[in-house]
Amino acid sequence: MSEARLPVPDADARSHSARVVARVRDEIARAGGFIPFARYMEIVLYAPSLGYYVAGARKFGAAGDFVTGPELSPLYGATMARQIAAIFTASAAREIVELGAGSGALAASLLRALDPPPSRYRILEVSPPLRDMQRATIAARTPAMLDRVEWIERLPPSVDGAVVMNEVLDAIPPRLVERRDGEWLERGVMLRDGALAWDARPLDDARVASLVRDRFPAEGDYASEVNPAAEALVTTLGRRIASGALLAIDYGFPRHEYYHPQRAAGTLIGHYRHRAHADPFLWPGLSDLTSHVDFTAMAEAGERAGLHVGGFATQASFLLGGGILERLREVGAPESVDYLRAASAVQKLLSPAEMGELFKVLLLARGDVRLLGLTDMSHRL
Repeated sequence: MSEARLPVPDADARSHSARVVARVRDEIARAGGFIPFARYMEIVLYAPSLGYYVAGARKFGAAGDFVTGPELSPLYGATMARQIAAIFTASAAREIVELGAGSGALAASLLRALDPPPSRYRILEVSPPLRDMQRATIAARTPAMLDRVEWIERLPPSVDGAVVMNEVLDAIPPRLVERRDGEWLERGVMLRDGALAWDARPLDDARVASLVRDRFPAEGDYASEVNPAAEALVTTLGRRIASGALLAIDYGFPRHEYYHPQRAAGTLIGHYRHRAHADPFLWPGLSDLTSHVDFTAMAEAGERAGLHVGGFATQASFLLGGGILERLREVGAPESVDYLRAASAVQKLLSPAEMGELFKVLLLARGDVRLLGLTDMSHRL
């Protein structure tokens, strides 16, 4: 989608984006004229006081750039609560650690739905504005549970319970690699006539080179992502789960679909005001950037930490297995406004044309716990 078809930011927003671009230009100059795309994405999303996720602009809901499942309906979190309760049965304690809690909607729904409630709910959030939003959401929706919530700045050394990541892995900057005429190149960013532009340099990282040789199709020009940083995070989390499980929800594919020969341009995408676009240099700092998740890589990363795959399913299968339709019936009479509003949200969560098929759920467990999905696709990982 072209810039002309997207809403135009106001003057303050454009000024903020200009400051982000200046930060990127400085980084490129210090690096000798080129930075890998992963570094560019790290700056535009996470640079202190500037990056998309740490600056103050609204990200979630109708006034933001995208809507996540928990914001569509509290039934999402209420349904997930059944899975969390199952994890607790295999845990030494009833604690939840959520990474990147967004608006706080999922935390509020889980705290309200779990009975008995978790012993504590820790949120790891890098953005001060989002921490404030999460605190306000929880205080408004389930004030009696606010004293059980703690915001932390680093991963805890040990977890007994559930680690939750909802749309977190897609925002971890990947390495962009292409094979062109038999040569392996890493894509990155340079300045061309003062503007940010694509460039590519010979791939000189042996670990990344090994990953792409194993995963890319054997022949032909091809470009895609690998994400060793996301894999390392899952392994680190797995090693710190003393008992319980990690639950990851995101959009993505198992490896054989991710690196399909016909998907030869990768999965990188931008989001701005509920519109997707393909230009990563469009209004840096104002536009989200994500890539899809290689769920096979995440499963392997968990297994390296001693976890086992407790299940892999589409979001629709997971929510149906968790009883979302039963919870929908509890909203009220089918002709009521509340029911119709809730049914519309559930339809978006389940529909193959919306979030139901593209979003996947992966459970990595230390203990005897299984995913609640109606159909387990673990054999496809």
